[in-house]
Amino acid sequence: MFDSVRNNKKIVQIFLGLITLPFAFWGVDSYVRNAGVGDDIAKVGGTKISVQQFEQALRERQDQMRQTYGASFKPEMMNVPEVRLGILNSMIDQRLFMLEAEKKKLYVQDGALRDVISKIPALQEDGKFSMERYESALRSQGMSQPQFEAKLRQDLMLQQLIGAVADSAFVSTSQSEAMLRLQAEERQFGEFRVSAAQFADKVSIEQAAVQKFYDDNKSKFEVPEQVKAEFAVLSLDALLKQATVSEAELKSWYESHKDKFAQPEERRASHILILANGESDKAKAKEKAESLLKQVQAAPAKFAELARQSSQDPGSAQKGGDLGFFGRGMMVKPFEDTVFAQKEGDISGVVESEFGYHIIKLTGIKAAKVRPMEDVRSEIEAELKRQTATRKFAEAAEAFSNMVYEQSESLQPAADQFKLTLQKSGWIQKDSAPQAMAALGPLANEKVLSALFSQDALKDKRNTEAVEIAPNTLLAARVVEHVPASVKPFETVKADVEKLLRAQEAAALAKKAGEESLAELKQGKDALSWSPIKVASRLKGGQLPPPVMRSIFKADTQKLPAYVGAEQGGDYVLYKIVKVSQPEKIDEAARKQMQAEYGAIVAKEDLSAYLSGLRARYQVEINASMLGAEAKDQQ
Repeated sequence: MFDSVRNNKKIVQIFLGLITLPFAFWGVDSYVRNAGVGDDIAKVGGTKISVQQFEQALRERQDQMRQTYGASFKPEMMNVPEVRLGILNSMIDQRLFMLEAEKKKLYVQDGALRDVISKIPALQEDGKFSMERYESALRSQGMSQPQFEAKLRQDLMLQQLIGAVADSAFVSTSQSEAMLRLQAEERQFGEFRVSAAQFADKVSIEQAAVQKFYDDNKSKFEVPEQVKAEFAVLSLDALLKQATVSEAELKSWYESHKDKFAQPEERRASHILILANGESDKAKAKEKAESLLKQVQAAPAKFAELARQSSQDPGSAQKGGDLGFFGRGMMVKPFEDTVFAQKEGDISGVVESEFGYHIIKLTGIKAAKVRPMEDVRSEIEAELKRQTATRKFAEAAEAFSNMVYEQSESLQPAADQFKLTLQKSGWIQKDSAPQAMAALGPLANEKVLSALFSQDALKDKRNTEAVEIAPNTLLAARVVEHVPASVKPFETVKADVEKLLRAQEAAALAKKAGEESLAELKQGKDALSWSPIKVASRLKGGQLPPPVMRSIFKADTQKLPAYVGAEQGGDYVLYKIVKVSQPEKIDEAARKQMQAEYGAIVAKEDLSAYLSGLRARYQVEINASMLGAEAKDQQ
C-alpha cells in the first residue's frame, strides 16, 4: 500500500490509456464543429468536414494501426481509396450522431459527468477519487480539465443516443431457442458421386473452340507490365552508422552536462505502519504505534521481526518493513523529512502521515555522486552520433533530392556521395495487389511505384524523385529492365486452354447425368449404392464445402428420404437425407449466449438502419475527387 505512492507514474500511464480510448472512435470536438477553413472534403447537414480534419483522423487511424500491427504495418496501406472512404464515412456517421443529439437537446449533467470521472479506477487512491492523480494525468496528456470534461461530456451524450437505439433491440427467449435448435440441427445423409472423370473419353474439343475461347478471353492471358529497379535509400539510420565521435567531443560534452549524470543521495529505510482509518481511529492507532515503539527501543535488533508481526503495510511487512532505496520526492513529506534527517541505524519516534503512524529505521545511505565518464561513455557516444546524424540528414536530404534529379541518368553519383549501397529489386508488376506490395520492401510505396511506371522513368530513363517512404527516410529509384504489358501467344497456352475446356465439358456431362439421376430419385426410383451415413450440422460447417452445406440444409425434409444434388470440384454429388434431429433440451447458458449474440446482430442492424435514416434526413455531400476515382465509384 505505502509503496503505491512511488508507483503513481505507472498508474497515470494506465489512466491515459483509459481517457484516450473513447476518442479513438468518436473523435474530438473539432470533428463536430465547422472549421470553416480550406477546401471541404464533405458536408453534413450544413456543417463541414475539412481536409485538415480528415487528415487528422487519417493520422490517428494510422497510429492505431501502427500500434496494432507494429513493424508489419505499412503507411501506404492507408492511401487506398477504399480505406480513405471508410474513414471519411466513419467521420460522417459521427457528425450525424452529433447533429441528431444536439437536435434532441441531449445533455449530460455535471453531476453525472463527475460521477463517471470519479469511478475511473486509475484516478482512485485507496478506493477514493484523487484530484492529484486526475490533474497529473491531464498535465501528462497536455490537456486542461475543461477540455477533457468537454470531450467526455460529448462522448457520453453520443452514448445516450446510440444506447437508446441499440437498447431497443429485443430477442425473445423463444426466438433464441429456435435459433439454437436450428444451429444444433443434425442431418444424416448418404452420398453418391457422379465423377467428371468417367466422362473424359466422351469429350471432344474442336480446335476452333480452343481458338475462340482464347480470342474471347484474352484478358485471362495478359502478362502485366513489369519493371526491375535499382534504388538507393538515404536514412537517418544509415547516417547514424557512418557517424563518428572524437574523444575530445566526448569529454567536452560530459563536462558540460555533468548535471545529467548526477545521482542524488538515496536512503534505505524500513518501517512499521499502523493504519489510521478516519479521525475516530487515530487515537487508537497512535497508541498502538507508541506501544510498538517502546518494544523496538527495548530490542532494536528485533525491528524486522516486529515489522513482520505488526506492520499493516502489506507491501513491506513480509520483508521486515524494508522499503529499499529511494530519493527525495518519492515518499510523503513527513516520512521523507524524518528519513533524510536520520543517521544510519537511527530509529525514529512515531511519525504521522496521511497513511497513519510510522516507526522508521534508517538502514542505508548512498551519497550523492556523479557517474564517471567511463560508465556513461556509450550513452554519450550514442547521443552525439544521433545529433550528428540528425544534423547531417537535414543537410543531406536536400542535397540527395537535388542530385538524383539533376544527375537523373544514374543513381551512382548519389550513392557514392552519401556512401549508400545500390539495391536491386525483382520483377515488379504495375498495379500490384496489396498482398504483393508487402514483398516489395522499401519500394512498397504508391508514390514510388507510380514514378517507376511513369514516362520519365520508362521512356526517358530518368531517376525517380526522392520520395519520403518513412520518417527520416528518402528513396530514389530507376528502371533497369522493362517488359511492356502483353498477351501470351496462343501457342504457349493452347494446351492449357484445351485442358480447361475438356474439364468444363466433362463437368457439364457429370452435372447433366447427376440431375437426371436426381429426378429419378425424387420419383422414388432409388437403385444407387450410397456411401455410409454421415452427419452434417451447422455448428460443424467445416465438414463440407459451403455450397454443399447450403444444399443439404435447404432441402425440404418434411418427407424422408429427401434428395438434393450439388456441384463439387467438377463432380456432381447426390445426397440422400435419411434423418433430421434437433436437441430435446436446450442448455440455458448456450441459450443466453445465443440471445445475447442474436440481440447484438439485431442492434447492429437497427443502428445501421437508423444511420441510413439520418443520412436521408441530413444532406450529405462527399468531394470524391479528394479520395480517388475508386472511392467516387463507391459512393
